[in-house]
Amino acid sequence: MNIIQSSPSPFPFKRFLVSTALALLVSGGFAVLSVNNAYAQTEEEAAAGRQFSAKTGGIVLVAQEFMTAEQYSAAISELNKALALPDINPYERSVINQLLGSSYYQNNQYDQAIRAFEAAISAGGLLPNESSNLRVNIAQLLIANDQFVRGAQMLETWNRNGGQLKPAHIEMLWQAWSQAERYDRALPWAERWFNAARPKLRKHFDLLNFMYNNLNMPAKQADIVKQMINRWPEDKTLWDAWASMLANGGREQEAFEVSKMLYLGGAYSSEADLTRVVQYYSFYDMPFQAAQILEREMNAGRIAKTSDKLVQLSDLLRQSREYKRAIPILEQAAASSGKAKLYADLGEALFNEGQCVRSEDAFKKAMDRGFDQGKAWVLIANCRYDSAAREARINCDMSDAQKKSAPWTAKRVTAVQAFDNVPASSREAGNARKWKTFIRAETKAVENRCIFEANVRKEQCYIAIRQAYANMVFAGEFILDEDSCLAYKPEYDNTYRRRVEEDE
Repeated sequence: MNIIQSSPSPFPFKRFLVSTALALLVSGGFAVLSVNNAYAQTEEEAAAGRQFSAKTGGIVLVAQEFMTAEQYSAAISELNKALALPDINPYERSVINQLLGSSYYQNNQYDQAIRAFEAAISAGGLLPNESSNLRVNIAQLLIANDQFVRGAQMLETWNRNGGQLKPAHIEMLWQAWSQAERYDRALPWAERWFNAARPKLRKHFDLLNFMYNNLNMPAKQADIVKQMINRWPEDKTLWDAWASMLANGGREQEAFEVSKMLYLGGAYSSEADLTRVVQYYSFYDMPFQAAQILEREMNAGRIAKTSDKLVQLSDLLRQSREYKRAIPILEQAAASSGKAKLYADLGEALFNEGQCVRSEDAFKKAMDRGFDQGKAWVLIANCRYDSAAREARINCDMSDAQKKSAPWTAKRVTAVQAFDNVPASSREAGNARKWKTFIRAETKAVENRCIFEANVRKEQCYIAIRQAYANMVFAGEFILDEDSCLAYKPEYDNTYRRRVEEDE
């Protein structure tokens, strides 16, 4: 039994990734120096070239004023002017690109923001910690811009190089790898996120359930689902998932027990769930219980009373040998659908109940609709023969006329006639011939038995007659104790006494 896998609902990865990445960027800010601060350099920084020229600084200050006023397009224009100046130093180029990236970001131009931040790093004017912080921003923007693998790899590299991941970064990593459908790479981060959660909410359990399911790790998935059932025992979806895992793990009997418990506990109400319970009972050789559930739920309106369901119910009842209960259901299904197969099933159910006349009528309707004539006539003939077998057998005391008109004989004749109707081209033709040979042999055996019994009785009477003649010496007359043997005396005398008298 055909017996479906249940999996957790997919997470809204895309929406969550964007919101998480942007929230981190907004809360963390960009590692961008203001130009005012850039003028206030230490001597060491000035010696290292970390300062703005007056011309470059003036343009950038205008751009910052536009940024403060949230006029980012105007700021971008000014910053591009600054980048176009000849002989700007690496520090200036790095800071201008940082400001440009920030403006692009605020303008929702993420691709341009990423390129600007990368240019800020490649310009070579940032300190190591500044470049490191900027790489985190780039990674987050890549992820928010659907470049999940590249962003996740950059964030992991930053972490391996000494960067400290925040809980939100860990969350972003498993989501990015999941969005890329790289669940093997997502799993370590998902488990780390789960283990660190205080308190653990439903979303943390749902995540591991989802991961283990997609990575085909049934043992770990079973463990997490057990924990979830203990926390949320009223959640039917968890029990369904547990039953599915049991079934897919080759533990169908346990899966059936879980489904049965849920049904008996009233947890199932949908047609799909109720139909699955019926299928389980049927699969485990409990057709009567399956029929009871199906009939009860159809009467309650929770399973639609379609022709297919009526047929299923009748099949279950017939498997349970509840033919009498199956008949009215089959009649309803056959009448509503007009299908040959249903009329044939009805004929078979009536056959099993010994209702040959009604069975024959159903089979004829099935044949009219294209059902196999050979199979139908064989079943009609079998029903007639079985009906004959229930009649009193003929006895040898009957006359030939009585034997011929006896129900036992007459019904057997009609059975042979039904077998005669099986087409010669049918696969049942050979079977029909065997049946006719058997019936004729059975009739001949009855005739032979009567002949044998008559011969035995004749021999017994001959012996009694012979003894009666032998006793005449003592009795003085012919005395035959069994009056029924007197009928054989003329034949005996003609065969044996005439010779004796002639010898005398």
